[in-house]
Amino acid sequence: MALAKPGCQGYDAAMTTTRRKIKIVDEVSLANLFPDHVDTMESRYSRALERAGAGHAVVFSGAPLPVFLDDYNYPFKANPHFVSWLPLTSTPFCYVIYTPGDPPVLIYYQEKDYWHLPPANPEGFWTAQFDIRIVHALEDVAKHLPEDREKCIFIGEVNDEAHAFGIDRVNPGTALNMLQFNRSVKTGYELECMRAASRRGVKGHLAAEKAFRAGRSEFDIHLNYCKAVGHAENELPYGNIIALNENAAVLHYQHQSHEKPKEIKSFLIDAGARFNGYASDITRTYAKEDDEFAALIARFDALQLELVSEVRAGLDFADLHLLCHLKVARLLDEIGLAKGSADTLIESGITSAFYPHGLGHLLGIQVHDVGGHMGDDSGITIDPPSGHPFLRLTRLLEADQVLTIEPGLYVIDMLIDNLAGTPGYALINQEKLDWLRPYGGIRIEDNVRVLEDGCENLTRDAFNR
Repeated sequence: MALAKPGCQGYDAAMTTTRRKIKIVDEVSLANLFPDHVDTMESRYSRALERAGAGHAVVFSGAPLPVFLDDYNYPFKANPHFVSWLPLTSTPFCYVIYTPGDPPVLIYYQEKDYWHLPPANPEGFWTAQFDIRIVHALEDVAKHLPEDREKCIFIGEVNDEAHAFGIDRVNPGTALNMLQFNRSVKTGYELECMRAASRRGVKGHLAAEKAFRAGRSEFDIHLNYCKAVGHAENELPYGNIIALNENAAVLHYQHQSHEKPKEIKSFLIDAGARFNGYASDITRTYAKEDDEFAALIARFDALQLELVSEVRAGLDFADLHLLCHLKVARLLDEIGLAKGSADTLIESGITSAFYPHGLGHLLGIQVHDVGGHMGDDSGITIDPPSGHPFLRLTRLLEADQVLTIEPGLYVIDMLIDNLAGTPGYALINQEKLDWLRPYGGIRIEDNVRVLEDGCENLTRDAFNR
């Protein structure tokens, strides 16, 4: 069946079928793991409330944001602190209330509306862990909130004070720092969701590679990806980076061209998927032909796996980022793209010109999950190393964190030109640079779970299924 455009019946039917196939993955396992997850959430929130000197936490799913001068809203994104309690990712105006010693309460907003389809009644493996109270009008939320608002803290974004129902302590730093620091360590339930997100994402990557091999445009590759993962575009964890040829050198390339290049040489895809609100974030690079660029991708893949093999609890991630620059420097010299010792290529800014971003970041409900620069749960931060401002993860790694490992190598003319007039510029082989430029660049990204003595590679495991 030919793939129809989003919004057409054929496309939606295919998406629904794919979503049903993926939805049943690990359902029994999730049901068994979820009670322990809620226990962990209760423990974290109890400690956060104690530190904040409060008795109740009210966690808001969020409210839709209206488009300026129009009569519809931007796609809704639920508060990640709300999603960390339960897998409700698309239902606004809901609240989780936690009081130590009591089961968590879910106030579930089910508007009576003939313009839109109201949310279905809550169902699934997670519902047994919550005291669920359905309301049909926003003013009825107040009946289920703690009476003493002064003993409450409110976690979430408030664009309308009415949504806070008189709770004055909104996102207090004492509580938020503790919650966000500890959220980096994933429960068994969260890890299972992230494995499922990786498997779903890999389905899309395989479909995208097939479309690339068939000579499709960026736009068509994107549609094939969405169909394979069972996501409408607004359900993706971030905008897909679907880059042919030199577009691969734009780190966050934001377009999907409808037109095919006259000659297709390379393909970089940075795309993820979601499962119960948890994200995967996977990047692969492909050559159209079995040529010198394909050989370079293979070498870069080996470099990336060497970095993955270093991951373990207790590692300072900033040190791993610096090790990546050392490996990139050696590779640049070996392939003749730049000449000089590794130290020279690093100190002269050559590696930063070819590899300007950080090695990775925490991953979870948010693609760039919070807490990457936190030194402890009090809010102390750890700055990136000098000269590496874009590194998003600077803390010591802990078991059951999930993070990305994503080295890159690109021809970004603006950064190369910035070296003009410096000693480093003369170290670059301009002829080799001209060879690489039409391919754009290379990035390979895996999602890994930290273990005490190594790591679990969620991405490679999914590709090897």
